[in-house]
Amino acid sequence: MPNAKQYLETHSHIDFSVDLRPASPTTWLLLGEAKSKSQHISRALLSPDAATELMRVYLVKGMLATTAIEGNTLSEEEVRGILDQTLELPPSREYLEREIENVLAAYNLARRELLEDPQRPFSVERLREYNRLILEGLKLEEGVVPGRVREHSVVVGSYRAAPAEDAEHLLTRLCEWLNGDEFDAPVGSPELAAPLAVVKAVMAHLYVAWIHPFGDGNGRTARLLELQILLSAGFPVPACQLLSNHYNQTRSEYYRQLAISSRDASGVLSFLAYASQGFVDQLRDQLDVIWKRQFEDRWEQYVYQAFGERRSETDNRRLRLVLDVSRSHHRSGNPVARREMTTLTTRLAAAYATKTEKTVSRDLNAIKGLGLLRQQQGGWIPADEVIQGLQPDAVDGVLWS
Repeated sequence: MPNAKQYLETHSHIDFSVDLRPASPTTWLLLGEAKSKSQHISRALLSPDAATELMRVYLVKGMLATTAIEGNTLSEEEVRGILDQTLELPPSREYLEREIENVLAAYNLARRELLEDPQRPFSVERLREYNRLILEGLKLEEGVVPGRVREHSVVVGSYRAAPAEDAEHLLTRLCEWLNGDEFDAPVGSPELAAPLAVVKAVMAHLYVAWIHPFGDGNGRTARLLELQILLSAGFPVPACQLLSNHYNQTRSEYYRQLAISSRDASGVLSFLAYASQGFVDQLRDQLDVIWKRQFEDRWEQYVYQAFGERRSETDNRRLRLVLDVSRSHHRSGNPVARREMTTLTTRLAAAYATKTEKTVSRDLNAIKGLGLLRQQQGGWIPADEVIQGLQPDAVDGVLWS
């Protein structure tokens, strides 16, 4: 191995250490919230179909995000088509599909390895394989070989990557650092394990970006390593896709933070604060999506309970009316006008095809009497506030009367 000392003079920031003592209280609060929000997501109760759909939605977002940062112009719908094997692109855009397929292959390898051994140590060979999969079959610049540590100098924007002669050595040092105990929770403080895992993931990302060990695909490799560390730390699968999505949505700030991260320790902590804030923002949004799905499921259960197990044909028609009006309102946020109700869905159109306006009125009055739908300006909405029983206005007069 070469002497591997040139980087000490040119890249003193690559020292395989991180001092978290100057980190702001806000950063620590965000890291704690990231832990809490992730636990809430892990414990969310969803039907198998809903859980599968949620994971696919965020897998699409994550794969698209990490490639879009590098210039991929596919839409979420097109990436979903790649997953479903229904997308056909013209020859001029086929490389965009290949970029997505490569990231998926690398992600699936990381996931399989974790299932086999959650504590599998990091190695240069492992990172090389990730990079090889990410770049396989793509048109690359001369001298770039997928999975091979570069042998030439690289400048990214205004940043000159670590010297090529030191790249192999630095990649080895990085793996040793990640396999060490610096990011382990202190004895007696297990509550710090998840926050420190986020720090570890972000630091791994930064160090791959600083070293830039490969001829191409370093950003995608860095973000895959970040995702893999979160997965190995027990973060829920949909949440592990969120950092890439954050970086893509704030791309100019992402590159600015990467640029300042190498200047001094405050730059590292600035990137950590930026990543932590984005991670928490994305977790909040993801929890909101999950909560809405859980709310709809619980409301549907309540509606079935209100009608009881023994239902007449009339009861079934009214039940369908409540459910379909509720779903429409939950998706759009808008009241459903009475004139739209009987054709709102195929099953409602069939149920009311031979019914009169008087039947519709009787049905709505009966449903209103059950407390399931109520009128609002512009139409009807579900009276679903009844299942939010712990809100202040719901408990007032119940606990303190």
